[in-house]
Amino acid sequence: MVPRYARPQMTALWEPEARFRIWFEIEAHATEALGELGVVPKSAAKALWDWWATNPTIDVAAIDAIEAVTKHDVIAFLTWVAEQVGDEARFMHQGMTSSDVLDTCLAVQLSRAADILIEDLDQLLAVIKRRAFEHKLTPTIGRSHGIHAEPVTFGLKMAEAYAEFSRCRTRLVAAREEVATCAISGAVGTFANIDPRVEEHVAAKLGLAIEPVSTQVIPRDRHAMFFATLGVIASSIERLAVEVRHLQRTEVLEAEEYFSPGQKGSSAMPHKRNPVLTENLTGLARMVRSYALPAMENVALWHERDISHSSVERYIGPDATITLDFALGRLTGVIDKLLVYPERMMKNLDKMGGLVHSQRVLLALTQAGVSREDSYRYVQRNAMKVWESDGQLSLLELLKADQDVAAALTAEQIEEKFDLDYHFRQVDTIFRRVFGEA
Repeated sequence: MVPRYARPQMTALWEPEARFRIWFEIEAHATEALGELGVVPKSAAKALWDWWATNPTIDVAAIDAIEAVTKHDVIAFLTWVAEQVGDEARFMHQGMTSSDVLDTCLAVQLSRAADILIEDLDQLLAVIKRRAFEHKLTPTIGRSHGIHAEPVTFGLKMAEAYAEFSRCRTRLVAAREEVATCAISGAVGTFANIDPRVEEHVAAKLGLAIEPVSTQVIPRDRHAMFFATLGVIASSIERLAVEVRHLQRTEVLEAEEYFSPGQKGSSAMPHKRNPVLTENLTGLARMVRSYALPAMENVALWHERDISHSSVERYIGPDATITLDFALGRLTGVIDKLLVYPERMMKNLDKMGGLVHSQRVLLALTQAGVSREDSYRYVQRNAMKVWESDGQLSLLELLKADQDVAAALTAEQIEEKFDLDYHFRQVDTIFRRVFGEA
């Protein structure tokens, strides 16, 4: 985790003290259930919860010191808790194995991280929706292969992003549900030394589902899907970030990141206003995606368990969620303050002498009885003249002067095909599909 790309709420979830507090809750709830089943004295759970009620400080350094000797983190934690609670603490961890604690804790952390990320997505979606309606009918040029194609609106660009992040949210909700499972099944997952009702109790207390069948670990296909989902969200972040970066290029300059008073764009060139935030988002997206592959490689463990996944998850759990949380927050800020230049959009749209209306003329010619091949040839030969003139010639005027075109269409019919508003007839339909309103 790099502090530069971290926000406090998500970072706190992965701090050692937070992890140890979750471990305690798992152990205490399990002891509580064992007490109800008569396996251990009820006084054991009471002693644990009475100590917990004092809101004790978790001495991470002391636990680490014990682990330096035991070489086992869960044993170190249990030893430290026993030193605080006293004799009743010996009933903790009855019939459990370390993975019961570690895997259930990770499920809690990932589900809580998902809740933060879902909130992030909601904030981003709200901002995108506002900008979409603000520029619902702001004309701009649509591009394919980076080349002028046909007119769109900037609001449609935002609507497209809204729909994509809505899908991201749906996927994340599903991934959260899938990863939020509890396993308290003991060595090799057979419940030989612990009653399944203990697992049910702990799961209910922590807001988790029970793992239907665990080996000694929760199956890692669940985690693979979770991190893959984070990778897809990161890719969607990059897609919108790259759009902003392209729109900010000097030759385009249809939109740009907000440039605050006192901000500097270059140490050498005082005139520079660079898309540094969206470039940063592209880099962060690469990192989040990179965590998906090791999560998938964690699926194949030896027999009932090994710990080849453990070191991987100590990295990717915090890093993927913290980085994505930061990236979503940054993207929300970029879109919220994005500077949009409708006049430049219109200037660029008009730059190529009306070439963007070529398809409408093509279709009109075919409807007037000209073959598609001839229609395409008539329009293209005039369009190429405009292209080669760098937009100095007018496609409209060239078409009206073309004898073959004029034989099929009147000047008025040709002019009608150059109506910009025609391209926006279905904007309301698209908005209703995306937002449920227009």
